[in-house]
Amino acid sequence: MSEEFLKINNLVVEYSSGGQIVQAVNGVDLTVKKGKTLGLVGETGAGKTTIAKSILRILPTPPAKIQKGEIFLDGEDLLKLPEKEMMKVRGNKIAMIFQDPMTALNPTMTVGDQISEVVLQHNDYTKQQAQERTIEMLELVGIASVRYMDYPHQFSGGMKQRVVIAMALACNPELILADEPTTALDVTIQAQVLDMMRELREKFNTSMILITHDLGVVAETCDDVAVIYAGEIVEYGTLAHIFRNPQHPYTLGLFGSLPKLDDDSKRLSPIHGLPPDPTNLPDGCKFAPRCPECKGECAKNPAMVEIEPGHFVRCCKFAAGQSKRGGV
Repeated sequence: MSEEFLKINNLVVEYSSGGQIVQAVNGVDLTVKKGKTLGLVGETGAGKTTIAKSILRILPTPPAKIQKGEIFLDGEDLLKLPEKEMMKVRGNKIAMIFQDPMTALNPTMTVGDQISEVVLQHNDYTKQQAQERTIEMLELVGIASVRYMDYPHQFSGGMKQRVVIAMALACNPELILADEPTTALDVTIQAQVLDMMRELREKFNTSMILITHDLGVVAETCDDVAVIYAGEIVEYGTLAHIFRNPQHPYTLGLFGSLPKLDDDSKRLSPIHGLPPDPTNLPDGCKFAPRCPECKGECAKNPAMVEIEPGHFVRCCKFAAGQSKRGGV
């Protein structure tokens, strides 16, 4: 068994907007093992990116506020660290690959200088050593060293994403937070980037949280999967648990909405309705208004239930006669 490297306990994050409270993350518990990849899956607005930014403590404050919770990295609670100490963690122990590489890069600086800046910030290097390290990282992600002095606008979308990955890996972080790193890429470049990230993870034994709504990417990359809906984890388990034995109606709906090559149906089977308003979440099960299996007991908020070793589901249909755990 791999050791627990990152552990999140009962994380609650809220945003204040126009006098209203947006309940973005509602009591999330997560565990990431050393050298493993956890996939966070869910619709837009489910709270995936907020969880990642909470780990790095880069949420905009205000309007965001971490109301309660614990985030342990290798046994140390990040939420209790002074900001000066947290600065040492960012980029050094934890790095983030942002969703849009163009907004993550400074258009007025060369890509080489941007990566060197990260290296100098976290290492006792001379400028020459930082430049050598930057060239090494660029070549590691398949970019020729002669492009050190090029600007972001001179790169294609896939190449910009490689630059962002090189920047994230420059200080050999122990944990990578990848926020939909392949969303804007075509399928060929997406496959190349995923292969590269997998190879680098294995080379450096790096843990990773992969945020995505693409189940194909999850199948290719992840060891464990957490399905998130309305700021709550509704199903959690290994890749085999989620793909071979999905149980929550929301997870089943996600798989049901995928096209199948061996199916002659002319239409897909979408999940009807929309995610709930985070300023006015429904009582009880958050998925109940959209659930085809909704019953009277769904008026109660279900706890996480372990339906098989390591496989947890938050659903009223499993609430009776099963062992329960509040977290995962």
